[in-house]
Amino acid sequence: MTRNAGSIARKVAVGAALVGSLILAGCSGTSSGSTTPHAGTTFNPKEKVTLEASWWGDDTRAALFHKVIQQFEDKYPNVTVKETPVGSPDDLFNRLATDFGGGGETAPDLFALGGAKPQEYGSAGALLDLGTVKNIVQSDKYPDFSLTSAEVDGKLYGLPTGGNATAAFINTDIFTQAGVPVPDSTWTWNDLISAADKIGSMGLKNAQGKPIYGLDLRVADILGTFAAQETKYGVYSPDGKLAIKAGTIADWYKIEKRLNDGKGLPDPSIVTAGAALPPNQQLYTLGQAAITFGYSNLVGSYSAGGTTQILPPPTDTKKNGVALLPSAFWAINAQTKHPAAAAELMNWFLNDPETAKLILDTRGVPFNPEQAKIVTPLLQGPNKVAAEYVAQTLKSGTVAPPQPNGGANFNKYAQDGETQVLFGKQTPQQAADDFIQKLSTDLAQSQG
Repeated sequence: MTRNAGSIARKVAVGAALVGSLILAGCSGTSSGSTTPHAGTTFNPKEKVTLEASWWGDDTRAALFHKVIQQFEDKYPNVTVKETPVGSPDDLFNRLATDFGGGGETAPDLFALGGAKPQEYGSAGALLDLGTVKNIVQSDKYPDFSLTSAEVDGKLYGLPTGGNATAAFINTDIFTQAGVPVPDSTWTWNDLISAADKIGSMGLKNAQGKPIYGLDLRVADILGTFAAQETKYGVYSPDGKLAIKAGTIADWYKIEKRLNDGKGLPDPSIVTAGAALPPNQQLYTLGQAAITFGYSNLVGSYSAGGTTQILPPPTDTKKNGVALLPSAFWAINAQTKHPAAAAELMNWFLNDPETAKLILDTRGVPFNPEQAKIVTPLLQGPNKVAAEYVAQTLKSGTVAPPQPNGGANFNKYAQDGETQVLFGKQTPQQAADDFIQKLSTDLAQSQG
């Protein structure tokens, strides 16, 4: 799946309005993302400081973060933190749009952002360049590919709370029932096709008498990973252009056609309908598929379908194409009067070992490998399995430039092309050509 965050993605218009408001308000940032350098970016714990921190979430998260902040205040008694949690991301983003439209001085010092917001707000000059406080926030501990969604013109405007990684899920019970060897992390796309076709052709039934298929596929969950395996950048280049060629998209649709012809996939009508199903209604979760793709945090849901093993997706190259999906980012107001103290609070949330033991994976598995090592042994069951996979991904993941303006229809176009190929209405090349043409047009129109 391409990078999005549900309701967050629907707020792009607010981000665009924010940029315009900042320009009209004469905020110190510029459209290139630069900010006025701050003096005194060394934290002085003796200085009396009041900070405001804001995030979204339920009462449980508010209580957890209150405890984290209390411990911070206990260590730094001269710092007082005003907590302003809100219920939803949109509540926070609407407030920030108003605050920054007025110059930013009323905005929180530290706040959460999601999706492409670090880039939108960073390019508008609303966020502190973390390079000015890198000695405090320890950004060098994060793998480069985990930070791409918060970078603009080489400057970093946020640090991820943690998140999930693209993965393949294997129902080992079905593989055993079919007498097919369970794959390992060295598997290729031919290995997947062979296993899925064999299982899907056997006429197996699950405990409820429902048919068992080889692969429960949603193209949006894997096409970006396949693109990252086959190309330098994946779908998009760092400058927001389309980096993938029609030939690579056609190669993916050829894989789907082979699976369709070999009975590795359900009937095309089932495949296309499956794109809109929530995890608890998907074939894999119902014990009706041997393989599926998704994000690592789904391992708990998917385990309902049977004994589940999580693996990197197959690849025919030296790249696994696995990307990380940050759950959220912490960012700092460019207009804060206390950048060093705000940075120290950010560091406390993200990089303090004792804080990691409190937050665990409630905001995703930490992307700081040192924190991931602390958290993973404290988890149990599917959560631990997911954390172990993310920790491994931190060593081998792929830099994937984030979805730029104009990329919102990636999933739709991928699904449209899949439908045309599986129903025999277009060849893989024809469907790929249409995909590239439509997405290229969207990017060009959105970026001017």
